[in-house]
Amino acid sequence: MNGRAVELVLSGGGAKTAAHLGAVRALSEAGLVPSRFVATSMGAVIAAGLAAGVEHEALLGRLSEVGPRGIARAPMAVVAGLFARSLLRPAPFRRAVEALVPARRFAELGVPLTVSVVNLDTGELLLFGAEGDDAPLVDVLCASCALPLYFPSLTLAGRRCGDGGLRGVLPLAAAARVVTGPVVAVDVGPGFDTPPGAEAAVPPVVRAHDEAVGTLMAAHTAAQLALWRAEPGRPPLTYVRPRVERNATFQVERVRRYAEDGYQATRAALAPLAART
Repeated sequence: MNGRAVELVLSGGGAKTAAHLGAVRALSEAGLVPSRFVATSMGAVIAAGLAAGVEHEALLGRLSEVGPRGIARAPMAVVAGLFARSLLRPAPFRRAVEALVPARRFAELGVPLTVSVVNLDTGELLLFGAEGDDAPLVDVLCASCALPLYFPSLTLAGRRCGDGGLRGVLPLAAAARVVTGPVVAVDVGPGFDTPPGAEAAVPPVVRAHDEAVGTLMAAHTAAQLALWRAEPGRPPLTYVRPRVERNATFQVERVRRYAEDGYQATRAALAPLAART
């Protein structure tokens, strides 16, 4: 793969997606250049920033700065209970996305980007951007991050849309529709390899939601990886699994550590390939 273009598949995972920036650094050092991004949820925000031409170190700096401001709890969420639209306010998060991504349309991106979202009314996997539907870029990115309970859904082209991770936190099913060359997939989403950790300081019902969704996402990723590896004709896949931890979605103060995890894991994943070239 040395000296060749690769198609980069980036998972969701909240603050942990800073690992994608470390992964891009490792790819660059290996002489590999992303020719396409396929991404979902916060991974799609990272991909959009990179595709818009922001260098990985500069984007990490922006993420460190705006990340804490992008999370704001709705003050009445606990009081409103089941009648609240979401636990977090969407407006601060949208402003953070706008600060991270200096583009407003897919056509402004220098590298093709495909973003997956989910039609919440039908469960259909929807693709936006390169070889997909068109819509304002920031709207699509916010929809792809709109995990039910935390953020409200967004309407795209008349469809009520939410987090693409619901149909694949590592968007391999989306990638199968559009990629043609060697793939590097960086996965910081939930997995069965995640070690036990301290319980999150959240209400029990929120913790139960996170555990259930995480289990389903982990099972889906395992199934999609097995399918990719077993199905003839799929492009070669290099799977990168940086160090992960529980309850890290909103740990924005750790993004530099997560970036280093992504760098080290990608270097290790690329080493066997370099030895064969």
